[in-house]
Amino acid sequence: MATLVTKPQKAGSPRIAEVVQAKSAEFNWIFFVVIAAFHVGAVAALFTFYWSSVVVFLVMWLFGQNVGIAISYHRQLTHRSFTTPKWLEYAMAVCGTMALQGSPTYWVSVHRMHHQYTDKPGDPHSPRDGKWWSHMGWILRGSLHSETTTLAHYAPDLERDRFYRWLAVWHWLPITLTGIALLGGGTALGGWKLGLSWLLWGTFLRITIGFHTTWLVNSATHLWGSRRFKTRDDSTNNWWVALLTGGEGWHNNHHAHPVSASHGMAWWELDFNYWGIKLLAMLGLAKNVKVAHLTAMPAEPTTPLNL
Repeated sequence: MATLVTKPQKAGSPRIAEVVQAKSAEFNWIFFVVIAAFHVGAVAALFTFYWSSVVVFLVMWLFGQNVGIAISYHRQLTHRSFTTPKWLEYAMAVCGTMALQGSPTYWVSVHRMHHQYTDKPGDPHSPRDGKWWSHMGWILRGSLHSETTTLAHYAPDLERDRFYRWLAVWHWLPITLTGIALLGGGTALGGWKLGLSWLLWGTFLRITIGFHTTWLVNSATHLWGSRRFKTRDDSTNNWWVALLTGGEGWHNNHHAHPVSASHGMAWWELDFNYWGIKLLAMLGLAKNVKVAHLTAMPAEPTTPLNL
C-alpha cells in the first residue's frame, strides 16, 4: 500500500497531490459505530417479520443497490458506459445515496482509483494486502476517508457539477427521509410494530446486506473464480457474487473492458443490471450504450478515465 504523494508537474505549474490508499494508524471509530449499529438493526429485523416488510426490502434493494450503486454509481458515473437525460442521471444518483456507501463523488473516486492501481500498491482494497482488508478493513483503517478533498481529483467531471457538489454534502439526507417515511407509513397502516419492521427491513437489513455484497466484489472477485481475459490484475468472474449483485460479479470481464455497460458476455452470464440499462435504452432514456462482446479484440488495459 502507498500513501499521499505529491507529483511535480510542468515547470511553473502548481504541484498536484495524488492520493492513494494507505493503512492509517487511527481506527475509524465513527465508521465502526455506524456499521455495527446497522448490523444490530439487521439482526433485529429478523424478529419483526411481515410479508409487506419483505416487499419493502426488495423494492428498496432494487432502487438502492441495482439502480443506485450498480447502474448509476458504477456503470454510468464511474465508467460513463451510457448517457441519460440529466434529470434521470440525478435521480438514479440519489438512489445510490440510499445504499449508505457515500456520495457519488466519493464512490466514483475510490473506484476509479481501484482501476488505476488494481492489485498494485495504491489499490484501495486489494486482497494482496489481506482478505479482511479488501472486504472491509480498508473502510475502518484506510486513509482515504480523511483525504476526501484530494480524492475528489479522481472525479473532476462530478466536481464541476453543482448537483454532485451539493450531494457530496447532503448525501445522508435521502436515506434519512426515506427511513422516516418507512417508519411513518408502516405505523399509519398497521401500528408501530409494522412501522418499525418496515424501517428495519427497508433500511438496516437492506443496507447491511448491501454493504457486504458490494464489498464481495472488492474481495471475492479478486480471489476466487475463473479468468476469461489475461488482465494485469487478479480479477475473476465469480458466478455467485454475480447473482448476489445483479451482474457485478463478472469482474474479470469488467476489468478487461471497463467501459462496457454489459459485464456478462456469455449467454449464461446473467447481468440484470445491464438489462435495466437496455430497458432504459428501449424507452429512449439511455443512449451511447457501450457494449463489449466476446468477439471483440483482446482485453483492454485498465486505465483511468480521461475526464
